[in-house]
Amino acid sequence: MERAKKTLTITLLVLTVLLITSYLPTPCQAETYNVAYQLLDQPNGSTHYRLNVAIPQSLYEYYQSQSHRLNTDDDFAKFVTPHALEPIAENLWQIYTDDEDFANGVLMIVHQIPYMETLPVKYPVETMVENEGDCDLFSYIAASILKAGGLDVVLLYYKNEAHMNIGVRLSHQPYDARGWAYYVMYKNVKYYVAECTGGNWQIGWRVGECPDDLKQALKTVQVIGLENGEQVSPGQVSASYQTLTASSISLTISPMFLIQGGTVTISGQLSPQLQNETVVIYIQENNSPWTILQTLTTDSEGRFACVWNVKTTGMCYVRASWSGNEEYAGADSSIYAITIVSMLFVLLLAIVIVVVCIGVVIALMTRQKQPQIPEPSPPEIPS
Repeated sequence: MERAKKTLTITLLVLTVLLITSYLPTPCQAETYNVAYQLLDQPNGSTHYRLNVAIPQSLYEYYQSQSHRLNTDDDFAKFVTPHALEPIAENLWQIYTDDEDFANGVLMIVHQIPYMETLPVKYPVETMVENEGDCDLFSYIAASILKAGGLDVVLLYYKNEAHMNIGVRLSHQPYDARGWAYYVMYKNVKYYVAECTGGNWQIGWRVGECPDDLKQALKTVQVIGLENGEQVSPGQVSASYQTLTASSISLTISPMFLIQGGTVTISGQLSPQLQNETVVIYIQENNSPWTILQTLTTDSEGRFACVWNVKTTGMCYVRASWSGNEEYAGADSSIYAITIVSMLFVLLLAIVIVVVCIGVVIALMTRQKQPQIPEPSPPEIPS
């Protein structure tokens, strides 16, 4: 009987441990990637600026999980992400008053990223975090910042030369181009060539200048408009000429174990306690890519909350992210795991427990009904 009780106790303990471990958050702390770029007030200028950029890990992983497939040449445009890099453009307009100077400032940024032939194609946030890329990756960054800054820009694809740069529409002919200003015509608009490769950001290519080996290729270059570019991103980088102060974001999930069709309350708080800030809730269902569950706004104490009606089953991971601002770097919460089971699983689990209990009871009853066989007495030895 004692052995049967021990078996039942161990079985129930194992089931309890399995359920409890489902409540534990994934031991994954968030990281913020920091990069910095040097700028001049104008080509050959003497005033230097240092632009600090912070990229939340969630934004980097979001773009990593997006499709990188190119079906046609027009798909190059989907790698242009203006909204994600908009804070960089806003900071550039603080020091530039002319669209040509703005465009040359953008070229200074991409000219500082080390050149490395890279496959597959990557989004601008990925390239900035990994701090390496080639002509097309630099072109996506430059086009994203220029478009975010309000300039009209196109991608220039030199198929035979396996090269890419960009074309920029300006309000005037480039004043700072050293020599003839090269351009292409597209839909009756003049777009000046902007070469995005080059290792020396202070004396690198300027808007209107064209490498010698591409001058003839301009006659047959393929111009790709940005109509298929990304319109809105889930988050943004943060950028400032000052050192960005670290921020943090907490997250609470309740419950962390539930039956399919149930609801989960997601809440948290931003530090610093800023009002009307956008917080993005990301989810990852099983092994699927990260997707946006909901976009929330903080209250006067920096708090946010939402209720999620869960339709899926399996393991689901949840995180919250804030993009930051000109004073604070963005932040991600820790990643929490939620276990969602189907009703069928619950029924099967209940059946298993019942069967185990019945088996133990039967074993106990069988043992009690067994006839007691008296032990034989030792034979008497005649005296």
